Amino acid sequence: MPGGNVALPVGVVLMRVSGPFDVSALVGGADGRVGSDADFVFYNQPQAPGVRLRGDGLAVDPARLRGGGCRVTVVVSATEPGTPLGRLPAPLLEVTDGSGRPVARFTPPRPGPETVLLLAELYLRPGTGWKLRAVGQGYADGLAGLARDFGVDVTDDGGQTASVAAAPATVPRSRPSSGRRADGWAEEFLRLVNSARAQAGSAAVGLDPRLGSAARAHARAMADAGRLGAEGRDGVSVHQRISAAGYTYVTVGEHLVSGPRSPAEFVEYCLGSDRSRRTVLDPAFRHAALAHADGGDRYWIALWAAPLTPDALSCTAAEVVALTNAERGRAGLPPLAVDPLLTVAAQAHCADMVARDFYDHTCPDGSQPWDRAAAAGSRLRAIGENIACGQRSPAEVVDGWMNSPGHRANILKRDFGHIGVGFAGGGRAGTYWAQLFGG
Repeated sequence: MPGGNVALPVGVVLMRVSGPFDVSALVGGADGRVGSDADFVFYNQPQAPGVRLRGDGLAVDPARLRGGGCRVTVVVSATEPGTPLGRLPAPLLEVTDGSGRPVARFTPPRPGPETVLLLAELYLRPGTGWKLRAVGQGYADGLAGLARDFGVDVTDDGGQTASVAAAPATVPRSRPSSGRRADGWAEEFLRLVNSARAQAGSAAVGLDPRLGSAARAHARAMADAGRLGAEGRDGVSVHQRISAAGYTYVTVGEHLVSGPRSPAEFVEYCLGSDRSRRTVLDPAFRHAALAHADGGDRYWIALWAAPLTPDALSCTAAEVVALTNAERGRAGLPPLAVDPLLTVAAQAHCADMVARDFYDHTCPDGSQPWDRAAAAGSRLRAIGENIACGQRSPAEVVDGWMNSPGHRANILKRDFGHIGVGFAGGGRAGTYWAQLFGG
């Protein structure tokens, strides 16, 4: 629980965080503040003396910290920049010694709108050695705002803040560039990304005016707010802006970055890490858009998408069914048969969650999964439902369900013999999924 502490063994300590999170660390002195920017360990600066990013966690060797270092703060943020942590499962921190023996486990209370969480703290207690304290404190000002509070300078002389993107708390109003320069920059962006995609064997993307409209609106919203974020101060998400512009998608991606001064710098940054590079090169995308707006910093957004077509929707649902039946096969269970009526009900529920901006098994009118199945004409007696939001692919959503005991139980329930799958893009989370089971 928050505030609890435990003594740490001598030597290297491994700290793993489960879930869709990025892990960072700040090395501080007795006052808790960093000594220099080199004390901030994150995905663009993966190590410092005594601290190193390692897969989905950190390796910390207190004896090798820089001189005066007596505190290491462990921080988590969503893998997708700007995502409120309340939309994700609470992160699980697992601490082991260098040989893998368990030392501690900690799951904080579920966060709310915060985008960063101070998860735990390693600190030196004079006379008794190093200890670990559970923290679980949410932080709403983003990773860069947190870093600044610890004393990290995230803006260099060239104005580059792409590595940790945020802006000062007070900023002037946004100043959009002229239409001529914006158009030229979009074309330059397209040339650069398509060159990279060609080298990777991915088809070229084209500029889409609907995505461009959504990108410009969201860039202005970020500049006006003075921070990066998947939602503006008006509560409208980037995905809702895409839907409002009239673009319906089966898959979507985005880059939200502050700092670069040109499309070339922006693309160079996006190609600079494995995660963001995968988005640029993803062969599924067909359309793209780029926009920026100036506030206290320069705020960029790139959008990537593939349009929703009947064939794309059918292929997406079929892949979810195939992955689900593969899991049942591994458990020695027979496959589920696709049921058209359950499919209609599942698809309608996903569309309803987007349209009425909610995420729940119970609709605002009080209807439940079995009500929706019956309304679609199904006479199956046993009904179960899995829903999810935010996942970008069938593989990601099925993997998430299989790692959740309740959802896994539905997938592997012997009494179920039928399935319908629904999917809708849009809403606050960007994607909504449903499996409706019957038996």
